[in-house]
Amino acid sequence: MNFLRGVMGGPSAGPQPSGAETIQKLCDRVASSTLLDDRRDAVRALKSLSKKYRLEVGIQAMEHLIHVLQTDRSDSEIIGYALDTLYNVISNDLEEEEQEENLPKQVDDLGSQFTEIFIKQQENVTLLLTLVEEFDFHVRWPGVKLLTSLLKQQGPQVQQIILVSPMGVSRLMDLLADSREVIRNDGVLLLQQLTKSNAAIQKIVAFENAFERLLDIVTEEGNSDGGIVVEDCLLLLQNLLKNNNSNQNFFKEGSYIQRMKPWFEVGDDNCGWSAQKVTNLHLMLQLVRVLVSPTNPPGATSSCQKAMFHCGLLQQLCTILMATGVPADILTETINTVSEVIRGCQMNQDYFASVNAPSNPPRPAIVVLLMSMVNERQPFVLRCAVLYCFQCFLYKNQKGQGEIVSTLLPSTIDATGNSVSAGQLLCGGLFSTDSLSNWCAAVALAHALQENATLKEQLLRVQLATSIGNPPVSLLQQCTNILSQGDKIDRRGSKVQTRVGLLMLLCTWLSNCSIAVTHFLHNPANIPFLTGQIAENLGEEEQLVQGLCALLLGISIYYNDNSLENYRKEKLKQLIEKRIGRENFIEKLGFISKHELYSRAAQKPQPSFSSPDHMMFDHEFTKLVKELEGVISKAIYKSSEEDKKEEEVKKTLEQHDNIVTHYKKVIREQDQELDELKQRINTLTSQNEQLQATVTQQVSQIQQHKDQYNLLKVQLGKDAQHHNSHSDTFQMNGIQMEEASKLKEELEEWKNKHELLQGQLREKDSVIEKLKSSQLEVGTTEQSLQTSKSGGLEHNNELQKELETLRSQIELQSAEISKLQIENQKLQVMNTTADPALGDSGATAANNSELEGRLEQEIKELKSEVKALSEEKESLKQHLDSSSSTVAILQDEKSKLQQEVAESKKEQDDLLVLLADQDQKLSALKIKLKDLGVPVEDEDDIESGDQGDEDEDGDEEEQD
Repeated sequence: MNFLRGVMGGPSAGPQPSGAETIQKLCDRVASSTLLDDRRDAVRALKSLSKKYRLEVGIQAMEHLIHVLQTDRSDSEIIGYALDTLYNVISNDLEEEEQEENLPKQVDDLGSQFTEIFIKQQENVTLLLTLVEEFDFHVRWPGVKLLTSLLKQQGPQVQQIILVSPMGVSRLMDLLADSREVIRNDGVLLLQQLTKSNAAIQKIVAFENAFERLLDIVTEEGNSDGGIVVEDCLLLLQNLLKNNNSNQNFFKEGSYIQRMKPWFEVGDDNCGWSAQKVTNLHLMLQLVRVLVSPTNPPGATSSCQKAMFHCGLLQQLCTILMATGVPADILTETINTVSEVIRGCQMNQDYFASVNAPSNPPRPAIVVLLMSMVNERQPFVLRCAVLYCFQCFLYKNQKGQGEIVSTLLPSTIDATGNSVSAGQLLCGGLFSTDSLSNWCAAVALAHALQENATLKEQLLRVQLATSIGNPPVSLLQQCTNILSQGDKIDRRGSKVQTRVGLLMLLCTWLSNCSIAVTHFLHNPANIPFLTGQIAENLGEEEQLVQGLCALLLGISIYYNDNSLENYRKEKLKQLIEKRIGRENFIEKLGFISKHELYSRAAQKPQPSFSSPDHMMFDHEFTKLVKELEGVISKAIYKSSEEDKKEEEVKKTLEQHDNIVTHYKKVIREQDQELDELKQRINTLTSQNEQLQATVTQQVSQIQQHKDQYNLLKVQLGKDAQHHNSHSDTFQMNGIQMEEASKLKEELEEWKNKHELLQGQLREKDSVIEKLKSSQLEVGTTEQSLQTSKSGGLEHNNELQKELETLRSQIELQSAEISKLQIENQKLQVMNTTADPALGDSGATAANNSELEGRLEQEIKELKSEVKALSEEKESLKQHLDSSSSTVAILQDEKSKLQQEVAESKKEQDDLLVLLADQDQKLSALKIKLKDLGVPVEDEDDIESGDQGDEDEDGDEEEQD
């Protein structure tokens, strides 16, 4: 910047070169010419000189060019020339590759300095955003390139100006929708620079529908088979999603993960992969990893993992994983991608365990990958990727851990030897002569035991046949044997690497497992070996081994249950004090966390090493060291009394845990009982609702019957008036006496029918008496029941009351029926004596006969209902006699009886309707009889009236 100020402050010494003079003249023309054509020509000339005389044009013409952009916006040609000139001045990416090496060093920084001058006035950037909105190609394209160059030179400052500019980001998003591919593609490059390391702009761009547009472009360009445009779009997508949880969630919620699946649909013919296709597919895999990175929030990662499984993306990746002809770097990145897609997700891990390689016979994908890991001929990067995949498969996957360990147990080993299991491969790698295979196998086996005490105990059962004729030794013993041999075995690779791997395995195995510690201490050679290693003064390479030996010895003390008398905690601490010294022990233990490779491994789960020699620590093991380093240091300095107190505290805690477990079990059982009771309550509630609905329906039906009854009363009133008019006609015809005689005959007939009905009523009375007696018997039986069945007795009494009420109602019905019969007799007489020519009279007779039939039918139905009630009473008696019956059953019977009573009440209502109808008709017939001169008596005096008539007839005959 000082260089620029010096140049701009005054003319340099010596004569000006011709180029500078020309530029000065052109600047004067741009500033002073009134004709647009002159200014346009001058700006065109400045453009042609801007590449060769970049410094001079930038110093002298920038202010004039900015003025042109402000004042001559109506002419797109001059605006385009001005933008191109500014781009040539600011951009460091010269189109001509003729840059001389002897140019001053300040020239390399010219672009940044000119950018600083341009953006010093924020209005210039705002003006540039306005010009980018122009549709004219000669304005929009140079504006996009200039803005991209500004972002490259002074990214954060330009980002902030665009961010505070009204609709600044939205204007630039319109570039993706431009139909001209050149502008659209450069718009993608512009957005790449705009979204770098700015979460606010990334969110705005994402919510401006960037994902949809970019994925459309990738699809249009042919997905992985596309060109450089696909690569640019993928880089922009990475900018938007990487370390941006909001955009990742928006990407998942927008169902854009499903649109990634076609990217990985690679055909069977995998030969002839172009460099661009490899680059595109590599970026696509990295984009998937961005969504499921272990550094993301666990909830967001888990939801993306599930979405990738459900849309088939994981299945597609596994297809590439098992395909042939895939380039090595794509295969490596695919393994890393699958690793993070399945990491910690049980559903995805289960699917991956079921994937088989297309071989004959089919082998599990895990076995095929482990074969690559322990094969020293495979590339180092590929072996690291397989190890990471295996670690992710076992991460928080106790089921998978159990399956791996089970392949090592004696009961599950394939005796035929036809197939190779994962456990056999791990053991083979653990004891091979390749140090890298030793380390990878040890770390993989340690992950199979991670946070799983049960498997640590089961692994103690594994026996290995070391040589023919010798007895088998345990896996734990073999590991300690190889560890003690040290450099005696000729190995390829780092000599320290094998011992570091075995020590990490043993530390993981023995931590939090007292039984494994006991087995380890049972070998008398182990403790002397560890103390000897720690006490020696070795070189820097061996310091790491010393630190791990100190950690293993500390674990043997901390998790020691004192079951071996010679290796109790107190004796081991005394041994450290004598042989090593406590301070020296703590110092050696600190070598681990102070090591540079330890710090690298603790940063992220993926094992990434520049060379095999740097492969020393595992990420999960660094967590174990951090957890145990402090507690082991405290345990070394604790006295025996403190150890006893600690053991007592542990026992108390165990007892407390047992009590808590017991109460948890009780609470769990109570929760189950509560759930069952809630289900019963829900069932009863639903039944109650159904019954309420039934009652409501019956009430509505009763209301309908009442309405029908009222309508029938109105109609019968009209019929009575009609019959009155006919009786007047009969009087006019002079046939009253004949009608009276016929009515008497019909009355006689109806008397006989009345007697029959009375007999039927007496039969019903006897049935009711039987029910009553049975009810009394039921009552005596109920008295012998226990107190818990008192509810049933009350229920039976209620039923008895209901039956008595029913009997009284039936008696009332019988009286009403008798009245109805008498009135029907009179009605029948009137109908038969009427004139046949009167159609209404004939219809009335037909109605009466129909009513009589309905009456008989109702009586039959009433009998059936009474019979049904008697059957219900008998079933109730059986239930009461049974000692196993419950109140619930009695309530059920009550509901049945209530239903039957409701039905009988309904029948009674129908009879009442019929009685009301007959009452209306009989009242009309009485009026007719009076009009005919026939004396009409009350119902009680009918018989006496009839006898009186007979006496009068006899007297008349005697007089005659």
